[in-house]
Amino acid sequence: MANKSLFAAVRGALLPRTDAANREAAPAYAHGAQHTLAQLAVTGTLAGTFYAEATEQLEAVLAAARAVEPAFLAKTAIYARRHGYMKDTPALLLAALSTLGTDELLAAFPKVVDNGRMLRNFAQIMRSGAVGRKSLGTRPKRLVETWLEKATDAELLRAAVGQSPSLADVIKMVHPKPADPVREALYAYLIGKPYDVARLPELVQAFEAFKRDPALPVPEVPFQMLTALDLTAAHWAAIGAKAGWHMVRMNLNTFARHGVFEVPGFTEMVVRRLCDGEAIRRAKVFPYQLMAAHAAAGKGVPDPVREALHDAMEIALANVPALAGRVVICPDVSGSMGSPVTGVRKGATSTIRCVDVAGLVTAALLRRGEQVRVLPFAQDVVELRLERRDTVLTNAQRLAAVAGGGTNCSAPLARLNAERAKVDLVVFVSDNQSWLDAARGGHAGTAMMQEWAKLRASNPTAKLVCIDLQPYGTTQAQERSDILNVGGFSDRVFEVIAAFAKGDLGAGHWVEEIERIDL
Repeated sequence: MANKSLFAAVRGALLPRTDAANREAAPAYAHGAQHTLAQLAVTGTLAGTFYAEATEQLEAVLAAARAVEPAFLAKTAIYARRHGYMKDTPALLLAALSTLGTDELLAAFPKVVDNGRMLRNFAQIMRSGAVGRKSLGTRPKRLVETWLEKATDAELLRAAVGQSPSLADVIKMVHPKPADPVREALYAYLIGKPYDVARLPELVQAFEAFKRDPALPVPEVPFQMLTALDLTAAHWAAIGAKAGWHMVRMNLNTFARHGVFEVPGFTEMVVRRLCDGEAIRRAKVFPYQLMAAHAAAGKGVPDPVREALHDAMEIALANVPALAGRVVICPDVSGSMGSPVTGVRKGATSTIRCVDVAGLVTAALLRRGEQVRVLPFAQDVVELRLERRDTVLTNAQRLAAVAGGGTNCSAPLARLNAERAKVDLVVFVSDNQSWLDAARGGHAGTAMMQEWAKLRASNPTAKLVCIDLQPYGTTQAQERSDILNVGGFSDRVFEVIAAFAKGDLGAGHWVEEIERIDL
């Protein structure tokens, strides 16, 4: 009979040795500098999470930025903005890049600062001292000035929405030279100096005329510019009627606060807009955006609109790629998953928790696969049956309802091994802070890697995807050809999982994607 102890020792020796500890001081694997920066940049919130304060997140991003070459830093800033749709982190990376004095800043700036909000974010970070300086500096100042000169009148009006700093502050910082009398009047208007009314752009003149006479048509300026005015419900209904799909989704509470749902026909219009399948496909709407809208909807949002969000979520499932083969989804429902997914921010903390996102991913993939099994886990596998035909929101809420306890990421894999299960793909959705199985791991490999090695022995083509909702720079499963680590969450995660499962994507996804960017 084979010596089981000997073979167990050999298998352990073949596992990669752990080289770090996670936030629970348990054995883990550290990501390389490029991978760490990529994960933090695409998903970092610069806000407090269950295991880290906002200042720790900031320091982690800056430390990773200092550890890579300027070209990779520039490409990461671009990727985080263009593909991660992040706001604060790309601006932070750009600010860090500006301190290096390299030409990569010139190439990256216009690709990262693609609207007025990003311009103000960059200016705010630069003057905050976060990257070691409290002024723009000659080259960044010129880049900001160039952005202002090239911006259209409409872009400047959109940029004027917001404070800290305001667009007026930015204009005063760089003193742009107006190219013509119209731009001269607009700059003066924006910073509160005397201006020639007749020289103002037509859109601004229409806005000022509307302020004097609300009986005029509502001007097509950013609706935030109208919020300080004494608008009627009919005005708001006119704004809503012209709004795009995403604007309607994101402003349901605004409509409710201004009594717009009391306007005859408005509720029905919003319901039709939200459930428009073609609009959902065009806007590439995914379930997470709708979960966020449903979670944020206040008491004033009518029931038919809430039901429309449910319906829209079901329609949006068509945008989630289907997974072939035998798939196992392992959502973490431990206590730390109760943390807001985007961190804690004063006045802006998300109502969506990590466990809600885990439930959403699970429910969406359950619906889109023919052979999907769900193994929720905390300290052990949680016995919970989900019905594939239930709505995504219902299944996500059922998973979130069982949250609590410690974290044992190896538990689902141990269950599969005990059953000698046949699998093609295993997907974990967790904060990756496993600690209850720490004694079974150690320098010879984490307990999760040990269990994965056993599962791969009987399923040699199986693949593992670890979605780390709040990346802290470590993982329980070291990246290699059969293991993909995804940091954070956006709706693009579904496409990434499908591509990796089909072999169309390498394990070093983030780094490979970033390196392909042409500066």
